[in-house]
Amino acid sequence: MSLSNESVLSYLKNNYVCGTFDITGQPYAGVSGRHEINGNAVRTTNGAGPHNIQMFVLASDGTVLHCLPGYWDSQDLLEELSFAQQLNQVWLSSGSLEQKRQTFSRMQLAHIAKHPPAMVARSQMQGFDQQFEARTRLNTSDTILNTALAAQTLQMGGRAPAGAFKTTDVIMHERMAQRPFMPYTQFDVMAYSDYGKTKYDKHEDYRNARGQVDSSARYAPELGTKPDNRRSAYSPDGRIKSVSSYLNRHGVKSFGP
Repeated sequence: MSLSNESVLSYLKNNYVCGTFDITGQPYAGVSGRHEINGNAVRTTNGAGPHNIQMFVLASDGTVLHCLPGYWDSQDLLEELSFAQQLNQVWLSSGSLEQKRQTFSRMQLAHIAKHPPAMVARSQMQGFDQQFEARTRLNTSDTILNTALAAQTLQMGGRAPAGAFKTTDVIMHERMAQRPFMPYTQFDVMAYSDYGKTKYDKHEDYRNARGQVDSSARYAPELGTKPDNRRSAYSPDGRIKSVSSYLNRHGVKSFGP
């Protein structure tokens, strides 16, 4: 897991002030099974479960430097945390807001080419998320590279051919490039984290020694926000309606490097 890695913990301790915010009930929150702290874990891919968790990196004034949707491998998380510190230096530098925002967008897109092949390989979108994108927004999704190839995932037992979908590391940086140095309270979390199914659960605690999922998993308790239980504290695009004392109301005193 990303945050159970000693290198990540040390890096965060030495470079960041950390906080958490329970997104249960928010309009952008997904659904998953309930997992105990000492429960099982399985390997997954970067960007899996984008509705379940979003890891924000903020400047000291609450400006969004970066946001990683879903799970990220510890090595890749460190890469992106280091990149966020570079963005923080831009934010703190002299120059107009427009100049800083242009630099931010250029850096986000340029960073894609710096990702090592192993990171790209760990950033393949989950098959069921690819099918969801192809089925529900084949001609509009920014996750799709080639519409004709993506459509093949809709065939019986179909798998996405190479080149059909973007990798999640590309999706992340492209979407961040469109959100340069935004205040956290104005960040459209719903749109940013919206790809794939809202429910992500690999039933870790219901697998046997061979990795097979027990049939009882279908009755497992769930955690998250069902579509008909979304609260109205946010506007339809996922932005916070009321910003007054928002961070303090949720027990988060400070963020970022």
